[in-house]
Amino acid sequence: MSGQEIFVIILVVLLLFGADKLPEIAKSFGKGMRDFKKATDDIRREIETSTREIRNDINDVTETIKKDVTEVSDNITRDVNEVADNINSDINEVSDNIKKDVNEVSDSIKKDVDEASGDYKYEYTD
Repeated sequence: MSGQEIFVIILVVLLLFGADKLPEIAKSFGKGMRDFKKATDDIRREIETSTREIRNDINDVTETIKKDVTEVSDNITRDVNEVADNINSDINEVSDNIKKDVNEVSDSIKKDVDEASGDYKYEYTD
């Protein structure tokens, strides 16, 4: 509201009630505002008091859920790491066996080639 609107309202109130009734009206208005504020504070306090237990229960449930989720997450992480370690171990074992087999086959082939080259002598003829 602008200053002009407030001035018009005050002028209308003065014309309707007169200057002698204005202090009584202001006093009644102030008392009404004070009572209204007290009533709203009481309602707010009552709502906070009545919902405090519910809020505490919700906080307890939230904490419990967070704890359970953290525990499940830790268990899953531990299980995944264990499986990954087992897989890595198996892969390393298979890889070592393959390398060993390849080296054995390679050595056997070299031996066979050396024996075969010793049996054959190359002669160069024109």
